[in-house]
Amino acid sequence: MKRAFLSVSDKTGIVEFAKGLEKHGFEILSTGGTKKTLEEKNIKVTSVSDITGFPECLDGRVKTLHPKIHAGILALRDKKEHMDTLKELDIEPIDIVAVNLYPFKETISNPEVSLEDAIENIDIGGPTMLRAAAKNWQDVAVITDIDDYEIVLDEIANQGEVSRERKFKLCAKVFEHTAAYDALINGYLREKTKEKHPYHLTLTFEKQQELRYGENPHQDAVFYREPLFNDGTLVDAIQLNGKELSFNNINDANGALDILREFEETTVVGVKHANPCGVGSAKNVYDAYMKAYSADPISIYGGIVVTNSKIDLKTAEKMTEIFLEIIIAPEYDDEALEALKKKKNLRVLKLKSINMPLKSDSQDMKKVAGGLLLQDMNDNLLDKELVCVTKRKPSEAQIEDLLFAWKVVKNTKSNGIVVAKGKKTLGIGPGQVSRIWAAEAALERSGEEAKDAAAASDAFFPFSDCVELMAKAGISCIIQPGGSIRDKDSIKACDEAGIAMVFTGMRHFKH
Repeated sequence: MKRAFLSVSDKTGIVEFAKGLEKHGFEILSTGGTKKTLEEKNIKVTSVSDITGFPECLDGRVKTLHPKIHAGILALRDKKEHMDTLKELDIEPIDIVAVNLYPFKETISNPEVSLEDAIENIDIGGPTMLRAAAKNWQDVAVITDIDDYEIVLDEIANQGEVSRERKFKLCAKVFEHTAAYDALINGYLREKTKEKHPYHLTLTFEKQQELRYGENPHQDAVFYREPLFNDGTLVDAIQLNGKELSFNNINDANGALDILREFEETTVVGVKHANPCGVGSAKNVYDAYMKAYSADPISIYGGIVVTNSKIDLKTAEKMTEIFLEIIIAPEYDDEALEALKKKKNLRVLKLKSINMPLKSDSQDMKKVAGGLLLQDMNDNLLDKELVCVTKRKPSEAQIEDLLFAWKVVKNTKSNGIVVAKGKKTLGIGPGQVSRIWAAEAALERSGEEAKDAAAASDAFFPFSDCVELMAKAGISCIIQPGGSIRDKDSIKACDEAGIAMVFTGMRHFKH
């Protein structure tokens, strides 16, 4: 008779699996709660304690860590010496191991969890059983995913055994599972020790969805999520309408949400190719949308729109007048949602926690060939008060415009220049290899509206040419980090043109 060891914290499907094994002549071995669950369903179960001759102890911390269990799993069936040893020690082989682990992730998902509770939910025997069975994959079918119960039963029913190919896939799945489990534990404990940059960085992610393709149709792609604490992020959004999100959709929408987090008042952000194309703030969502739209009605076509306020019918109807890829909001009026759903391909997402700030210890990661770059999230706007460096001082209204532009340029690809007035972007010059080219693009887009507007630069002006160009366009005030060896040239150009300029002392490169 073949034997199967079953011990699971998630009891989903385990009764049906055990009945299927029993039907095919397997002896069922189990412990604790799993044993009780199976016996309640009239499944005959052999207690592991009866095999080991040793009772469970230490509040269940020690159950299966015994040679009579692990020798039965690890013995190579085609090695005579191993099988002779089993016979000599009166140990029967174990052919199937089905284990899922203590719910560590669920435990630490509670923000009030104590260190003691977290530690108590670190499984020891489970990973040991899984790894032992996976190591001897040729002889033992090891299952950690409830979706594999039916697959294994089907192979036994049709072939009399689990195929070698299937066993190897199950083996690989085990080490994937235990690695992720250990990575969660490692991350939790690392956070407790305040060790920011360990020598070995172990991360784990969970598959959110397969994507149709990557940045281009010839690239395969998939979207993974962090396993914990995703409030305010795209993985927490609920899609209410439209096609599946694409790789570019997700990347661009993430950038739009980054910009939106800078604002507390009602704001609408339009994004195209990961750069803002229009941002507007107002007392209501319709006016905010009209500001964002009118900032660049050409570029927003086919773009992404996000807002931190409920979308009403009037705004929704205006949005449907053009082609948009995605709309994301915390809420929608019923009538507004119905209006948006008339465009069957329009991706409409609801993100209730859209105003939630990211975790304070969040990290920004960039994969490079052969390595990984990791840095703190750029979650600071300013680290000190603004310093006016010109003869002319900005008015309160100008300070408001400067800070608005500063929030946008912070999230614009470098080199970036943003022109804004009245809580509306007028022109955005993103991602240029020269700062003067970025200024030219932003001012050209702004046109006549640049007169008396505010301009923001994500990094210092290396020369006075940007200021001189802005002066010709009528810019009245400028915000920039300062710190160039030629700052005096830019300050002088501002004074000659009657422009107010403030330094932040903080650069906002975005590459």
